[in-house]
Amino acid sequence: MTATITFGDSATAEATLVLKRANRHGFVTGATGTGKTVTLQNLAQNLAAAGVPVFAVDVKGDLSGIAMPKTDGTNLPPTFFWDVFGKGGEPIRTTVTEFGPLLFSRLLGLSDAQAGVLDIAFKLADDEGLLLIDLKDLNALLANIAERAKDIGKTYGLVSTTSIAAIQRELLRLDNDGGDLFFGEPALDINHLMRTTPYGYGTVNVLHAPQLIQHTKLYATFLLWLLSELYEDLPEVGDLEKPKLCLFFDEAHLMFTDAPPIVIEKIEQIVRLIRSKGVGVYFVTQNPLDIPERVLTQLGNRFQHALRAYTPKEQKAVKVAADSFRANPAFDTEKTITELGIGEALVSTLDEKGVPTMVEKVKIRLPVSRLGPITDAERKTIQEQNVLSGNYAQRAERKSAYERLTEKVKQTQTTRPQETKATGTGGIWDRLWSSTGRRQSVGEALVKSVIRSAGSRVGRQIGTQILRGILGGLTKR
Repeated sequence: MTATITFGDSATAEATLVLKRANRHGFVTGATGTGKTVTLQNLAQNLAAAGVPVFAVDVKGDLSGIAMPKTDGTNLPPTFFWDVFGKGGEPIRTTVTEFGPLLFSRLLGLSDAQAGVLDIAFKLADDEGLLLIDLKDLNALLANIAERAKDIGKTYGLVSTTSIAAIQRELLRLDNDGGDLFFGEPALDINHLMRTTPYGYGTVNVLHAPQLIQHTKLYATFLLWLLSELYEDLPEVGDLEKPKLCLFFDEAHLMFTDAPPIVIEKIEQIVRLIRSKGVGVYFVTQNPLDIPERVLTQLGNRFQHALRAYTPKEQKAVKVAADSFRANPAFDTEKTITELGIGEALVSTLDEKGVPTMVEKVKIRLPVSRLGPITDAERKTIQEQNVLSGNYAQRAERKSAYERLTEKVKQTQTTRPQETKATGTGGIWDRLWSSTGRRQSVGEALVKSVIRSAGSRVGRQIGTQILRGILGGLTKR
């Protein structure tokens, strides 16, 4: 008999999802307050109970109730909380190298020219054996490239110091937004998202994201990174009796907002191919129009809550949603979408043969776990009881690009006074070194390397302003 999970009831039968087709992806859409979070919680909980590990994004904190039974004595799949910022769960990190130049260009909003410089930086790091782990590694590498721009340009292509400065400014903004917490080690082991218990339950992994969602570009790029990481690391397994992992991305429209065509193409490619690696992806958003058509066509399991149709744009969204279903002669799909009550949804899933079922009006069942958020004390207790607790809490430090390039700067500074005396060609920075009677800090050295390389008028103006500030500070001592 085909394994299924039951998530609701139609007028004639139970509404079920075929487990072997759960990796054919899906969406949960509907207006605010129509029941999307309950549907997400229902699906995630039932999949985990059937042995499918789940990763779900909790943007408001409401989904955390999935960890606690509604009634004493109810057995639930185990829940583990993650948090990029390390406050509401175990820290989740990746390295700069694993993130890659394409996602960084998307995250930083770089122009084509700036993205080209970033490509060169990553290639140079590979060629020179420089580990790029966190943001300070990438910053140090960019400063080093600015200093060597002419030589590097002969081998790798033109490197604009103006572009480097622009990238560094965006990295500074990312760092101020908390991006530095996301990049580092230990990096996430994706196998930790696919754990099952000896009793056959899959783990429910909840990303606590109320803070992350405030940084929309970082959030969107995080989701794309996770998809890419799973796609690149997992082996091909074909069609399984049940998925190895199901992902639920809330506020999924942020993945596509202002995304360049190359990013949309990459998402579409991953969604199309990742199912053969045993992964199902479910997008949770308000409107089917939020999802590009090329991606929407890949989503076989569809849960549509109520939509409002007051404006022409909303009316178009209702029509698009209705047209995406296999029609049911028993009712008018387009009209019914606007009349659904809270907790009701129009649903079409794939049957055992992979054919979409006719759309049905379904009352989504309430989950057996708590509705609404858990307390901080409950969250802490749940985390402490998990075998993964503390695995990612302490940042690890290795000798990476920052340390190696810093050593080179220090070696140069150590020999510079002697070289200046012998050749008589010391510049203003050398005179500053001797006048202060100390070696410059790493930060000063990195700023200095960018200023020396900046050939544009803007670069010279910035350099002059920094220099005036330093000289002013020296005269006050």
